[in-house]
Amino acid sequence: MELAFSSKPGRRERHLHRRHRNPLFAWPPVEVESQTLLAAQRADQEEMESFSRAFRIQVQTAVGLQPNAGSDVVLALKEELEKLYEQACGLAEDHDREKEALAKLIDLIMKAVRSAADEDPVARRELRQEEQARAVHLRLLDQPLVADILHPESPIGPDELVPALLSAGERELEATLDIFDADQLALLVTQGRELLDGLEGKQVDTVILRQRLALLERAAPARTVFPQT
Repeated sequence: MELAFSSKPGRRERHLHRRHRNPLFAWPPVEVESQTLLAAQRADQEEMESFSRAFRIQVQTAVGLQPNAGSDVVLALKEELEKLYEQACGLAEDHDREKEALAKLIDLIMKAVRSAADEDPVARRELRQEEQARAVHLRLLDQPLVADILHPESPIGPDELVPALLSAGERELEATLDIFDADQLALLVTQGRELLDGLEGKQVDTVILRQRLALLERAAPARTVFPQT
């Protein structure tokens, strides 16, 4: 019986779908059991409901924020809004409206913070750098794999990172590579080569997988020298 995967799954179900019958995760490939899938779907649904409650509370808090609220209160609220945005990126179903609302609230808070820092050139520079970094971070989170990897309770274990990366589409993989530093990329390339070499001769078509590995290799810095295979 074919499993009933959701069209817009949450992070738990999404990772089960990656693993289902995927030789990168196990050989021989393993099928996800129906009860495991149902448990993941329930947990994703519960997380979505929890997010909705927290979203309403934080929006009400932001709307009721007093003009004379202290900087600690304002920055703590900003942090909570950013956490909700990150969480929304990995949830089941669409949450574009909530993400848009959160982004607007974060921008409003940052405008107030910038206004308070007008007389401090060092603070202004640090704020610009923070905003640029946040913009890049939020853009990367639009890719589900990035959201899944960066989640504090990521369903992707360390030993599943390379299989997950090589299973991704080209655009998603390219975006995801931006979250790794040079040393991490070098290690991923080495592990990827070992994984694909181990699948040779096992009736697994590795042509596309080798193309994904080539993206990893190109993303690694030029100074990193990999042994030829």
